[in-house]
Amino acid sequence: MKILVLNSGSSSIKFKLYHAKEGDDQFHALCEGQADRIGIDGSTLAYERNDEGKEKTFIDLADHKVAIDAILKQLTDAETGVLGSLEELGGVGHRVVHGGEDFTASVVIDREVIKAIERNSMLAPLHNPPNLMGIKAMASLLPDMPQVAVFDTAVHQSMPKKAYMYALPRAQYTNYKIRKYGFHGTSHGYVAKKAADEMGKDLKDLKIITCHLGNGGSLAAFMDGVSVDTSMGFTPLDGIIMGTRSGTLDPYVPLHIMESQELKPSQVSTMMNKQGGLLAISGKSDMRDNVEAAATGDKDCQMAIEMFCYSIQKFIGSYAAAMNGVDCIVFTAGVGENNSMLRAKILENFTFLGLEVDAAKNDANGTLLTTADSKVTALKIHTNEELVIALDTYNLIK
Repeated sequence: MKILVLNSGSSSIKFKLYHAKEGDDQFHALCEGQADRIGIDGSTLAYERNDEGKEKTFIDLADHKVAIDAILKQLTDAETGVLGSLEELGGVGHRVVHGGEDFTASVVIDREVIKAIERNSMLAPLHNPPNLMGIKAMASLLPDMPQVAVFDTAVHQSMPKKAYMYALPRAQYTNYKIRKYGFHGTSHGYVAKKAADEMGKDLKDLKIITCHLGNGGSLAAFMDGVSVDTSMGFTPLDGIIMGTRSGTLDPYVPLHIMESQELKPSQVSTMMNKQGGLLAISGKSDMRDNVEAAATGDKDCQMAIEMFCYSIQKFIGSYAAAMNGVDCIVFTAGVGENNSMLRAKILENFTFLGLEVDAAKNDANGTLLTTADSKVTALKIHTNEELVIALDTYNLIK
């Protein structure tokens, strides 16, 4: 079976095609690419087969339907495509950011699912609407094609009430669904399971803290096989310091800024989401740029790294306390997987737990980061959210 994975944004669509054989739990990626600048001048379609180099074509992509049609034509192109025809395609899996309280797992898309995603758009106004554009465009082009929605929030729906409720008047939850939801769930769930496999144990028998550290970042705590807490909250703004997001603040700070500086809520939202984080501290939103400049003595970049690592250490410590222990700490995503210096700096405060970093292993390309006698294991695991979407799609429609 061939499974197409789509991640539809407001002006872009990332895609990846997988092949799975019946009875074979190994999925093979055949190609991937991205439609960019949809509805904007200079739109492009990038495409890369596993056995060939990457190519980019300038093509007019007026809307999401036109973009997905172009992707399907590329997949079946006589010279460079990987499908003989669209009849080889067994299903389409979509990344959907917010499932609210409606979804605790991935689901086959029908009218009721679409209505629920629309309802939850008020919780993710920048993400759910374009996710829906991809779903509706595919349904229009291939009306009989099974489609599956995989939600970023679903993994965290296992959190206990004490973890997801806020100390606000009850009506804020019952009437407006204001609570912690958490995000990056597809990544957190994937690397937690991979960590258990790496340790040769059942996920249900481990206490694991997963650290998804990219330009956006979050942590999650897994106990008894499920997520019991996570650092992002009602929105992806909460939690650790990120590339341009402030992370956790005193709740009165934005109110004070609006009152004292006569700014609108939208202006303060932009400040916290797009002008905060590493960018606000050092002027550089990319951690790679901060690390490079810090090494040459840039004090602001050094402070950005200090604050970033400290914010992560606090969440790791709180989750270890909340779970009454921790067996494994996992690093994943761009920063977590690729920067050994930051991993070592984050972990240096956990020797009291019996965690000992092996410097050579941490600098190498392997998975294990800690010494053989370390009481807490630290791992580096490559996340693969597209593969999770493909697996869920396959299992729901096969």
